[in-house]
Amino acid sequence: MREISAHDTPPPIGTLDEDVTDFGFRSVRKDQKKPLVRGVFDSVAKRYDVMNDVMSLGIHRVWKSIFIRSLLPRPDMTLLDLAGGTGDISFGWLRHGGGPAILTDINESMLRVGEERAAERGLTGRMSFCVVDAEAIPLPDCSVDRVAMAFGLRNCTQKDAVLAEAFRVLKPGGRFCCLEFSHVEVAALSTIYDLWSFKVLPRMGQVIAKDAASYQYLAESIRTFPDQETLANMMREAGFERVKYQNLTGGIAAIHTGWRL
Repeated sequence: MREISAHDTPPPIGTLDEDVTDFGFRSVRKDQKKPLVRGVFDSVAKRYDVMNDVMSLGIHRVWKSIFIRSLLPRPDMTLLDLAGGTGDISFGWLRHGGGPAILTDINESMLRVGEERAAERGLTGRMSFCVVDAEAIPLPDCSVDRVAMAFGLRNCTQKDAVLAEAFRVLKPGGRFCCLEFSHVEVAALSTIYDLWSFKVLPRMGQVIAKDAASYQYLAESIRTFPDQETLANMMREAGFERVKYQNLTGGIAAIHTGWRL
């Protein structure tokens, strides 16, 4: 993977050929993206939690705490945790009084780490684990009360399909919540954030995970992800109502929520 400058810009969203999608700043065929993303997360699975701390300077823990509260956990509700990886959101849901959690990820290596962590916490009896492509969820219509997706949507090829599937499996009155790196809206943070993402982060990835390229992709994938208003509109087009978003740390991340009414 070539060295990326902090001044490089991603291809504009919506300009790619219909058979082509983004993989970071690269354009690849849509059928290539899932194997490429799977390779990234196979590489980083064991160090994923450490690298989340590095990527966000530990602030992701605060973001996730706010996100879990936005799910409004209740013991009579079931959570579908898409791209749930190593389990932080499911664990937080259960810790805050939520009902059964279905932890899913398209990447078996990540899901295995999540299952191991659940066992360490004595939570496996309250959870189920399944390898799931969020673009084709193997659940019936109207079957869960909450759908959560934290730091996963930007890695999906067909984001519209993910939103449509989340809407389909939610019961009427159910809520979809998405936590994702987003677009900085505080000018003073922008230059520092770019330098951190493209200069420091890949080098830290090499030191900690022995994999600079995967963490360069993760930084690039943030820049090609839709901005806050674009994602909100995509959710509305999928059928969600009362769509809102909350910027975190000046827009470095954002929580989007919507209801199936």
